[in-house]
Amino acid sequence: MCGVRSPPGSYSGRMAVSAHHPATPGGPALPVGSITDVGGVRVGHHQRSGRGWQTGTTVVYVPNGATPGVSVRGGGPGTRETDALRPENLVQEIHAVCLTGGSAFGLPAADGVVAWLEGRSLGFPIGAAGDLQGVVPVVPAAVIFDLGRAGTFGNRPTADFGRRAIASARVDQQSWGSVGAGTGARAGGLQGGVGTASAVVTIPVQDNADDPGIQPLIVQVGAVAVVNANGTAIDPRTGLPWDPDGFGLRAPTARDRQRLARQSSGRATSLNTTIGVVATSAALSKSEVSKMADVAHDGLARAIRPAHSMFDGDTIFGLATGEHDIGDLPAAMRSTPSRHSALNLILRTAADTFAAACAHAVLAAATIGDTPAYVDVCPSAVRRPAGRSTSAQ
Repeated sequence: MCGVRSPPGSYSGRMAVSAHHPATPGGPALPVGSITDVGGVRVGHHQRSGRGWQTGTTVVYVPNGATPGVSVRGGGPGTRETDALRPENLVQEIHAVCLTGGSAFGLPAADGVVAWLEGRSLGFPIGAAGDLQGVVPVVPAAVIFDLGRAGTFGNRPTADFGRRAIASARVDQQSWGSVGAGTGARAGGLQGGVGTASAVVTIPVQDNADDPGIQPLIVQVGAVAVVNANGTAIDPRTGLPWDPDGFGLRAPTARDRQRLARQSSGRATSLNTTIGVVATSAALSKSEVSKMADVAHDGLARAIRPAHSMFDGDTIFGLATGEHDIGDLPAAMRSTPSRHSALNLILRTAADTFAAACAHAVLAAATIGDTPAYVDVCPSAVRRPAGRSTSAQ
């Protein structure tokens, strides 16, 4: 399974990461789960394609709120409200993250999310509990560069994109690939897109893990990635993702690998980025969530090569919904259950799921315009047709 394996003997076998495989129609559409497998997380998209448009917005919506964090490693980020997520700062809970095309011009998409949340009284409360004056929604955002991908530089997401994206957010989200913020995305000469993945972490609750009366704690971890990378998500030697396990792929034919090499050669552009969200059902502090987002970049770097250049805006947000208490046992060696060892498993799984989400973004993409999708360049690698979504006009 791509990104969700435990090293043999890890933690003496007492904490293990296992994959989650929801049933889903269509090829590699959802082989490694979804960020919406984390309870309370929803995803929505809005996009325009055709007639000079090729861009969109994706929103991760948490109606009950989540503890936030962020890690920015790209040399050219376009972001909003990232300082509010610093552990030492005031805001302790947010309800949405906005991922959007349009470069810096696309940041107003978050305004539409803010307005939508305010209309539902979701945000930072202003006034006393008995005399609430209103709320101020804090909506972090990050952008990808897709300006002019369909020929018209001035077509970019507006506040209406953000409003429509969050209004369409759902738990059973089946639209991935060339939708939302991934509509204008490219990756190493191929169509990029929006991908997702999830895994579960099994955590024993105390030292006596052999006691059959003690039930382990099951924590969900999920990721969504918008891949618009200057680097490539495909290993040029094999014609497959850098870690293809779990996607049901087979080695592409020599002809397809040659086609891939021709398509990838000299097609990458310098103004790109990969952005996303990693979420967990665990109850974590802001500093722990920021650490989770930071470690998720390790998965990005495994799945996209190269990454974190001066021309990338690589940014990952973190969300912890607080459904599962991982305890507060003191620090100990990793073979002994403790909060630190449980957190370490969550961090490792965050990297694994983000790597799988990056691969999924390219595998689930559909050809738009003159930029082909992986499934069309290497059809011999795909056992069944990739799940695709049409762009809204």
